[in-house]
Amino acid sequence: MKINEIKEGIKDGLPIALGYFSVSVAFGVSAVGAGVPWWGTSLISLTNLTSAGQKAGVDVMAVGGSVLLIVLTTLIINMRYFLMGVSISQKVEEKMPIWQRLLVAFGITDEIYAVSMGKKHDLTAPYMAGLIIPPIFGWTGGTVLGSVATNFMPQVLADAMGIALYGMFIAVIVPPSKENKKVLCAVIMAILLSVMFTYLPYISKLETGWAVIIITVVVSGIAATLFPVKEEADNE
Repeated sequence: MKINEIKEGIKDGLPIALGYFSVSVAFGVSAVGAGVPWWGTSLISLTNLTSAGQKAGVDVMAVGGSVLLIVLTTLIINMRYFLMGVSISQKVEEKMPIWQRLLVAFGITDEIYAVSMGKKHDLTAPYMAGLIIPPIFGWTGGTVLGSVATNFMPQVLADAMGIALYGMFIAVIVPPSKENKKVLCAVIMAILLSVMFTYLPYISKLETGWAVIIITVVVSGIAATLFPVKEEADNE
């Protein structure tokens, strides 16, 4: 039974791993270009598994930001994983020990969460291992390849690969922005604030990490106030 559960997890995790591999190559190129050594870049991917958080953290390191600023920046950006972890904790089998739950929490990403919550059965440790491990190898392996390959590719190509990571972020926000005007408003607010923090006097001197934190908190707060999620009516 456990073998079948592992196989099911691997089958669901392989497509995610392939997608992560291509994106993490771009992250590896971008991080090395920002001054992080290839082994440091690879270690970041192995221990974090979060594209937006890693990119923000590397950007802060590139401008000489403090450790506290790096921690706060990545904490704010990755805060959604707290909610995903709580949600998945209600779906895993009751007998799963705490150490296995912690390992599952480490491996949660947007895609892994979506696949997990789509399952009709309880989430077992063997299934979650099969689901999580391939993406970890895909994300880390792509980062290693991108980090090492940077030393052998022309600078023009390296710069183009760095832009590919931003292309991924654009691809993530465009579809939901087309379908939901509320998401579109949040994206527009984030863009406007980013432009302000880049070009306006005084605030443009603020460190990158603090700008990211302020923009994230302000846009989230405004969106939550203007577009609250309506609770489902009680059927009692």
